[in-house]
Amino acid sequence: MYNFDQIIDRKNTNALNTDGFRGYIFHAGPEKVFPYKDDEFVRMWVADMEFGVAPEIIDAIRARLDRQIFGYTGVFDGGYFAAFKSWCERHYDWTPVQEELYYTPGIIPALYQLAESLCAKGEKVLISIPAYGYFLHAAEYANVEALTSPLQKDSKGEFHLDFEDFEKKCADPKCKLVFWCNPHNPTGRVWTVEEQEKIAAIVEKYNLWIVSDEIHCDLTRNGIRHTPMAKIMPNYKKLITCMAPTKTFNMAGLAFSNIMIRDEATRQEFKDRDKLFGMVNPISLTAAQAAYEHGDAWLSELRTYLDGNFAFVKKFLSEQIPEAVMNISESTYLSWVDMGKVLPDVIDDLPGFFANNAGVLLEGGDGLFVGNARGYIHLNLAMPRSIIATGLQRMADAIRKHNET
Repeated sequence: MYNFDQIIDRKNTNALNTDGFRGYIFHAGPEKVFPYKDDEFVRMWVADMEFGVAPEIIDAIRARLDRQIFGYTGVFDGGYFAAFKSWCERHYDWTPVQEELYYTPGIIPALYQLAESLCAKGEKVLISIPAYGYFLHAAEYANVEALTSPLQKDSKGEFHLDFEDFEKKCADPKCKLVFWCNPHNPTGRVWTVEEQEKIAAIVEKYNLWIVSDEIHCDLTRNGIRHTPMAKIMPNYKKLITCMAPTKTFNMAGLAFSNIMIRDEATRQEFKDRDKLFGMVNPISLTAAQAAYEHGDAWLSELRTYLDGNFAFVKKFLSEQIPEAVMNISESTYLSWVDMGKVLPDVIDDLPGFFANNAGVLLEGGDGLFVGNARGYIHLNLAMPRSIIATGLQRMADAIRKHNET
């Protein structure tokens, strides 16, 4: 029903994906020149998709445009919450509480504000690494120290929590807040109920705040189900849950997220410090509600297509770059690939190597993923399979040429 093989031209849309890669990946401006023209790159980096938004969402936006006025807008009626509540009940057998729900232009701004509000000077935030860079940036913004607990890798390259180390870090008397990420970015792990129960017990033992970033929760592989931390910790007041339709439905630029704060005083402080005083983008609100009301069929087909993309990449790597270690992510559309044995001499600049030698834009390494990420690349697979095939072949050719010299 939906065409995920369509190639959509994103040039001249001011997209970060096409126009902002120099600053984001390479911390450089237009003076940085590559052997490839910008429109020749295969872009497998930033976490948005190359798929068109579901037509049901586009139709809802068009209908809202026809209303002609886009004045100050908030979430004043019950329509949006009803759609979100029904979505969570269908997909997670979990019912969010309306009074706990607030809205922000993204989870990143919420992380920044929460780190600043929940941690005093001298206190610390705990992050499991490798980690999405903005968990660290939120701590830096709040002028608090980030504690790190490295995930452990088994002989198959799969990542697991180190509960002993995690508890040791939580026991630090200055540790105040845990940034929890499930599904985990960048490894793609979906933490099991048993794993989350162990984490929850440790967090409760030390009476810590826990902010659960669950933005990738809708993007699990078929047969895998996400469990919100709110189900694991049903009565813990110091839990904050973050979800959004934007990652799921390729609407990141519409900037709309759900932040659920159980503790009433903390929730009120969060609202009081909201620089947008509760206002939201009217188009964003319309799109988000339409996604939750009408997006099931599109998401179902997307997940199946992504499953195929992961299987395709796994097969390609095993045949063409066998020393690369890739486990199919349990969630997200991002693949975390260990290139340590493939390109050991350029391991500190894998993004630069592939940009210059293959014309492929990707992310990776400790600089972008906080730590415990050296030698890894992060590949965005949310694009037509034909583009992935081109990117992978370029990468394989560049590796072969490099290793022959």
